[in-house]
Amino acid sequence: MISVVGTVPDPEFPLTHGPVSLMDGQLSINGRNITVNRGTPALLASAAKASEILEVPDIYAFLVGDIGRGDGSRRLYAFLEQRLPEFDFDVLTFHYLQPDVDWHNKVLFAIDAMKPRPTLIADAGFMYAAKMSGQAGEYDFFTPDTGELAFLADETAPHPFYTRGFILHENNNAPDLIRRAYEHQNAAKYLLVKGATDYVADGNGIIETVGHPSFEAMEAIGGTGDTLTGLLTVLCGAGFKPTDAAVLAAKVNRLTGLYANPNPATQVMELINEMPRALSIITNTETVNHIRT
Repeated sequence: MISVVGTVPDPEFPLTHGPVSLMDGQLSINGRNITVNRGTPALLASAAKASEILEVPDIYAFLVGDIGRGDGSRRLYAFLEQRLPEFDFDVLTFHYLQPDVDWHNKVLFAIDAMKPRPTLIADAGFMYAAKMSGQAGEYDFFTPDTGELAFLADETAPHPFYTRGFILHENNNAPDLIRRAYEHQNAAKYLLVKGATDYVADGNGIIETVGHPSFEAMEAIGGTGDTLTGLLTVLCGAGFKPTDAAVLAAKVNRLTGLYANPNPATQVMELINEMPRALSIITNTETVNHIRT
């Protein structure tokens, strides 16, 4: 089973967990509907759409309302610390949670008690907490954009706010930032760096880049980085090797732009609706058929 942990931008949304479904552009979990915009809902929607093509088990989510104050995130952290060992997941993706090093470490201890230990993917706030705790190497994937990569590359920054200016100014130099992140042990086993060009890398360097097709309008559409992480989650759960899953996710995410023909007013759900088509075409090619584990 695949699981996603994250937040919903609604302070009244209670801590909820269970299988997630997608219908008519809305997510549903335990009878509660969630509008898909960006953030964790966009990640979950892309994972649900991708699962229509790939043979993966149910997508299980742990969600709570949080608008950046951290109260919802702390409730979810506490729940996960106590309950995660009861679950059996193949892939566990952490997304928007208020970064908190102490709570992150408690959750990581709970993950260590899971048998077997799932593939771990961290994005957004949880990736920040992983780096801040010195536990980046415990993760299989980080999925930063180039700005987030700059924080990973700064070995002295205790928080993203304190990323040094000269490193931030290098955010168009992803290869050097990737090198620095690994040099200072602030990266997961693999990185999928999201940007005008997507990079797949490990401690030995850049494995592959994906830059086409490219649509300037997609840069203005909120949630496209979240959809990429959702695709990576499902492809890992479908049995693809880690680097192949990352390359495929980047290609499929871009191909959805070709089919959606986006403009700056395009909503992320319009892209997500094209994912089954893009994924079917990419995964039916002869080369892809040989890269499953």
